[in-house]
This record gives sequence, structure tokens and C-alpha cells, in this order.
Amino acid sequence: MEINKDMTIGELLRVAPEKAEILLNAGMHCLGCPASQAETIEEACEVHDIDVEELMKQLKE
Repeated sequence: MEINKDMTIGELLRVAPEKAEILLNAGMHCLGCPASQAETIEEACEVHDIDVEELMKQLKE
């Protein structure tokens, strides 16, 4: 599955749990929160004031 900014955090963590470290380092410390599981990567970036394009680069590396 290709990682994209429309994936939910929950989907990302199910298919690539190793990416949690990247999210945590970016400032997303609520990965276990039920609300975060339904947020898209893009929505989570907006909430946390993170550059979605930069995060996507890191997630795809």
C-alpha cells in the first residue's frame, strides 16, 4: 500500500508500524488516542502545525 496524506493515522500504523517513530519525532504524541486513529495524515499535520509535504517525504523514505 502506498502511503499518502489521505490515509488515516490508524491505517498508516497498521500497514507500517515502524513509521510511528517518524510521527512521534514530528510532534504527534497522541498516536494511541482514538481520535487520531480516524484523522488523516493531512488533518493531523494541520492540527499539529506540521508541514505535510515534509512529513510525507520522511514517511516515504
